[in-house]
Amino acid sequence: MSSKEDILNAIRKNTGKKYDYPDRRLQTIKYPDVQQKFVEATQVAGAKIVLLEEGQDLNAVIREHYPDAKSVASNIPEVTCATFNPDQVATPMELDGTDVAVVRGELGVAENACIWIPQAVRHKALYFVSEALVILLDRTRLVHTMQDAYDRIADDQFNFGTFISGPSKTADIEQALVFGAHGARSVLVILC
Repeated sequence: MSSKEDILNAIRKNTGKKYDYPDRRLQTIKYPDVQQKFVEATQVAGAKIVLLEEGQDLNAVIREHYPDAKSVASNIPEVTCATFNPDQVATPMELDGTDVAVVRGELGVAENACIWIPQAVRHKALYFVSEALVILLDRTRLVHTMQDAYDRIADDQFNFGTFISGPSKTADIEQALVFGAHGARSVLVILC
């Protein structure tokens, strides 16, 4: 038996009374127009947003926003403007120099523009190492609050996932805001 098991057994043995978890359901905000609130929050977070219309070419939208991108990574079949599939590189270091990464978000949060992205690529570094990130999100997959988001993903099985809200930003004590310090310098959200 390991020392960890010894410790856990001692805790179990000496636990007098067990308490149920509290009811974590909260009365949360419900926006009259969840999509409009998500659009506004996305812009406040520093990202650009496009509402893809019926018949509009996804690849043309990506190229319009990033016309000078030479290295475009995506493993999404409908993204034909990708110059390489990130799942075919052996190490995350090979992703260095990626101009644009196109990924799929699973859930968008209206209150703060966070988008839940479970790992759907070989190397999760893709989400953070590219200069620009394009996130495709189904507009029917929007929720009002982070509480709603956590409730939705509570039973999901994933090895890694992250919430991303706009481009990477940091500010020092003098309140100088810097974009792209530890992640993408720009984010484009495309609501499909």
